[in-house]
Amino acid sequence: MADVEFAGLDFERHALQEVLRNELGPAGRFSVQRISGGQSNPTYFVDWGAERLVLRKQPNGPILRGAHAIDREYRVLKALSGTSVPVAEPLLFHEDPGALGTPFYLMQRVEGRVLDDAALGSVPREHRRAIWMAVADAMAKMHAVLPADVGLSDYGKPGNYFARQINRWSRQYEASGTGRIPELDHLCQWLPDNTPEDDGLVRLAHGDFRIGNMLFHPEKPEVVAILDWELSTLGHPMADLGFCCMPWHTAPDEYGGIFGLDVSGSGLPQERDFIARYQSQVTFPAQLLPFHKAFALFRFAVIFVGISDRAKAGSAADPRAAELGPLAQRFAIRALEIIDGKHGS
Repeated sequence: MADVEFAGLDFERHALQEVLRNELGPAGRFSVQRISGGQSNPTYFVDWGAERLVLRKQPNGPILRGAHAIDREYRVLKALSGTSVPVAEPLLFHEDPGALGTPFYLMQRVEGRVLDDAALGSVPREHRRAIWMAVADAMAKMHAVLPADVGLSDYGKPGNYFARQINRWSRQYEASGTGRIPELDHLCQWLPDNTPEDDGLVRLAHGDFRIGNMLFHPEKPEVVAILDWELSTLGHPMADLGFCCMPWHTAPDEYGGIFGLDVSGSGLPQERDFIARYQSQVTFPAQLLPFHKAFALFRFAVIFVGISDRAKAGSAADPRAAELGPLAQRFAIRALEIIDGKHGS
């Protein structure tokens, strides 16, 4: 058997080779290559004979309780594989860490493009609106699925999603060693006081639904797979919609937003058009409030606080950690601007 390429592995390739031989049968070609993306859970392209696969595994070393939930990723992919939601086909889950050092799963590789630039600078101008509309369509397909219909009724706690999330992220901010951020302090007070009454709407919430986590058809403006389900749970669909709308409220130097750009002149949709496209595809009330967008920015601000903490401790995985930390205050400011009506859709 010819070893073609083995780059950036954090496990013994022969151990994976043995698993594949046992699970899929012998093959004449075997290669493994770590790919970019999947910063939390290491991700690899695997070729096994004619099979083109993707492997995702927990990282080596100690992990926080509940983090790097490979089993949950596999479960949700398995649940959605028979629906209209675009996902890669899951193949097998290997819980025993004995083989590769940590649990892992394999899924079929889907050919496509990753477009992690919200402004879509690499896409022809005339295709940019259609790309964003495809993102709205994919989200609507995901939110059309009733969790109980696909065996996910126990995938999280139903109800009071925003109240629980605000409490969780506020506690994480309070536990940080970073100094106080007045704007974030204000959000910690404003959000609980302005949380909409729970309407009982429960759907699968992706948790990181953004254009960079979509795989697009190689040529068409079509989402062929939604990626990175690690943060998924039962939640409120407006959490995903609000999160996906962040680029319209953050500048290009604020994690790649499009606020301040000539949106129409660049062929990009206005935020209201993106929201309307989503609303036209769902059968439930989908009113996106300033609260939902402010919550999304608040949550990301706290994530940036954590990145800053890890940078100061010298344990940040992202080489840009020192640059990302200051975005906590800037995202909190953007949230307050939405609350104050300084810019909307």
